[in-house]
Amino acid sequence: MEIRLRGKKSICEEIVDEYEKLIRYGALREGEKLPSCRSLAANLGINPNTVERAFSELERRGLVWTIPKKGVFVHNVHGEDRVTEEAKRQLRAMKSAGLTLEQIVAMAKEIFKDGENDD
Repeated sequence: MEIRLRGKKSICEEIVDEYEKLIRYGALREGEKLPSCRSLAANLGINPNTVERAFSELERRGLVWTIPKKGVFVHNVHGEDRVTEEAKRQLRAMKSAGLTLEQIVAMAKEIFKDGENDD
């Protein structure tokens, strides 16, 4: 993947924005390794500290994770979306089956209460 700097924002912000787009649009997939800070900095002709700051911001946003001495990897940003969508689908099915909100909430409380004893 090639990152292109446009000069409209700080270099760090541009790197963050570009990688965020690539990750959110699926061009970079879960577990895929980003280039090293040094190699990306050399490619862009910038200071490696700028790339480190950008990668730190991506990690703060939950888009990547760092494994020391291994690299920076794309986090599964779409997994939570799929889980949420599946939960909504199940809730709609329960509503269509005639369950009331109170019944659904009571079941959820029961399940979560049972889960407290799983530890």
